[in-house]
Amino acid sequence: MTDPDRLDRPDRPDRPDRPVGDLTRGVRYAGRLLCWSLAAGMATDAVDITVAPHAPWWRTLWPLPWYTVCASALAWALLRAREKSVGAPVGGDDDPRTDEDVQSEWDQAA
Repeated sequence: MTDPDRLDRPDRPDRPDRPVGDLTRGVRYAGRLLCWSLAAGMATDAVDITVAPHAPWWRTLWPLPWYTVCASALAWALLRAREKSVGAPVGGDDDPRTDEDVQSEWDQAA
């Protein structure tokens, strides 16, 4: 069971209201761009397969999300590697949670 007093601790790493650095924010934005680019790429491919548009601009438009996927994946990987090398707390050795805390969170999520 989770200790209710633990929820109010300011050092809890998974608090949504904790301040994040610019590097962490960049990693989040790059990850979001990657996910949305993948979704847009799949949507344009679905349109290309099912509707088969014959507009002259379509041949230029439909691969653009896939180019964005490549660029954002590269940006995310570089930013994430930089974030880890700087030592930003992402749940590693700096994480004050114990294995029991993590197990209880998993049980609660299940």
